[in-house]
Amino acid sequence: MQNILFFQSLWAMERRDPDGFERSLEQNVAMIVDASFNGVSAHYTNRHDVALLNDVIKGTGLQIEGMCFPTTVSDIHESLRLAEEFPVKHLNVQPDVQPRTVAECLPIVDGWLDAARSSDVPLFIETHRDRMTTDLFFTLDLLEARPQLPLLADLSHFVVGREIAIPVREETQLRLRRILENAQAFHGRVASSEQVQVEMSFEHNRPWVDLFLEWWGYGIQSWRTRAPEDADLVFTCELGPKPYAIADRNGIDTTDRWQESLLLRGLVQEVWDRIASIR
Repeated sequence: MQNILFFQSLWAMERRDPDGFERSLEQNVAMIVDASFNGVSAHYTNRHDVALLNDVIKGTGLQIEGMCFPTTVSDIHESLRLAEEFPVKHLNVQPDVQPRTVAECLPIVDGWLDAARSSDVPLFIETHRDRMTTDLFFTLDLLEARPQLPLLADLSHFVVGREIAIPVREETQLRLRRILENAQAFHGRVASSEQVQVEMSFEHNRPWVDLFLEWWGYGIQSWRTRAPEDADLVFTCELGPKPYAIADRNGIDTTDRWQESLLLRGLVQEVWDRIASIR
């Protein structure tokens, strides 16, 4: 039976408020466990930090999405070694290199995927600003060259990067659906044409919330037709702190991002349940 698993980003647990207070890793993990998340998203680039995280979550049942930011083919090896020693649900690559042509990208992407296959670690390439996948059109060109490229879809970066407006043009819808047809997992936040992360609970942002739910629904439906019957789909709630989060004049977030993460999880669960009920 296919399932959806909800992870919470540890980066998104940072407060960054003017008072300077930050919860400990143990406190953040306790909140995530108490809220019945299935896992966490965390950097997998430093052995000390990875070992500490795995020690803290021991016995909780939480799984891990490992995050890494390679600039070369060889950069991926340390994260893969960590993922073998401290198992992950998958490794998420933010490709921190921006060649000018697809042809220059292919040896790098192929090298990462070959290394992951040798390590037997699932590896996905995230769509993200200031990365190889920063631009929607360039990423579509990558998919033309590598039609099976496993993506982790974070659509917020395309929406703000290309200032995608409502109503969305049909050709833009088709382009985003092509991205979603390769999505193996999701990072979730709601963007607008001018902001990478808007307040989901504000009524004036509801059209953007509905638009993203529509896209995620398409992506979920596509994934369900491609994935094995016993597969898990990971959706990570990733409502980042400032400067992702909008703040007031005092530097305080305009909403409680933790509560908005719970709202996001509930809305996506409803989308999943609706699609599962009609399959």
